[in-house]
Amino acid sequence: MGKLLRALLGLVLLLLGVAGFFTLAASFAEYPVVPPHEGAPEWVRGAFHVHTTRSDGRGTVEEVAAAAKAAGLRFVVLTDHNDFAPREPVFMDGVLLVPGVEISTDHGHLVAFGMKRPLEGVRPWMDGGEAEAAVEKAGGVSVLAHPVQERNPWRHEEAARRADGFELYSADTFFREALSHPFSRLLPAVGASFGQAVHGVMMLVEPQPGSTARLLELEREKPRVALCSHDAHGLPRYEDVFRALAVYLPPAEGEPPGVLPEDAHAAAEVVVKGLASGGAVCAFRALGEPEGFALEGLEAESREARVGQVLTVRLPPEAGEQVRIEVWGSGRLRPDGRSVELVEEGAVQVEVWARAPGSFFGTTWRPWIVPSPVRVLPRSN
Repeated sequence: MGKLLRALLGLVLLLLGVAGFFTLAASFAEYPVVPPHEGAPEWVRGAFHVHTTRSDGRGTVEEVAAAAKAAGLRFVVLTDHNDFAPREPVFMDGVLLVPGVEISTDHGHLVAFGMKRPLEGVRPWMDGGEAEAAVEKAGGVSVLAHPVQERNPWRHEEAARRADGFELYSADTFFREALSHPFSRLLPAVGASFGQAVHGVMMLVEPQPGSTARLLELEREKPRVALCSHDAHGLPRYEDVFRALAVYLPPAEGEPPGVLPEDAHAAAEVVVKGLASGGAVCAFRALGEPEGFALEGLEAESREARVGQVLTVRLPPEAGEQVRIEVWGSGRLRPDGRSVELVEEGAVQVEVWARAPGSFFGTTWRPWIVPSPVRVLPRSN
């Protein structure tokens, strides 16, 4: 027994020592990677897919609003599990709370928001296709939640092809993947969080090739929205996740940037329209703010282009050489590193990645700015 206790004590001390090393390294990590551009018009930023004590979240609605305000967010889309009670949008502590719901179905989880009418016939663990149809009937936006997550993927093919949106990156999925790799991913992130909380969150961020491939497969049939999901439950802390990641609404032409209407219902309409249109941009904001980014060359008011067209990535002014463009699907990055040639029918995903602080003292490439995909149509005759 004495040998066993000494062995356990030795293991604990080793783990604490390793965690302490990452704590020390985190104190040298510098954020943001891309400095803000002085005078750049501010975009409206918020959080998508957040849980409270109404379901399995750790914080009350009031605590979530306070965390969002502290992190500089303007809105939060609340999506508690099976919270079907009709709720109204409201400003709380200066943060707009937009009602939504995450429906637990027999085929995975479906996030719904922006309903114009009450959801009818919905219940926990219903058929996934019926849930998607109920959201459509209510005039809402249906988004496949963590659709390729190992623990709880989406498994209804017909409903997947009808859904309006797709969670491409999910903070909760990052966390769950780290749990399955406790020594190589979770322990370093936990250690880093003691030195710099946001760095601890960012160390969980990993490429999601399976998610990207599935999104592009579905995009071939119809344009859909790609969203980055906080799927925040309070662990890691709401504020830390909000500071690491946000969804941004670039201003529409002729509208003032960074402003929501004072009326909660009107403000919620702006948020819902912005998210549903595909014009919203996800950014891992710990690396920098995305203001100034644009994907130019798309057909007017659409997320579509044609074979042979060239899309140009306009970067934020201070991006510099610490960023690169990543392209998947039906596009090819040209030698200039900033333009994407569309080479075949299908879909293309274009993202901006940044050279971020790594696990130790080096750097690694992580996703930074993530727009929705572009559907590529046949070449014009």
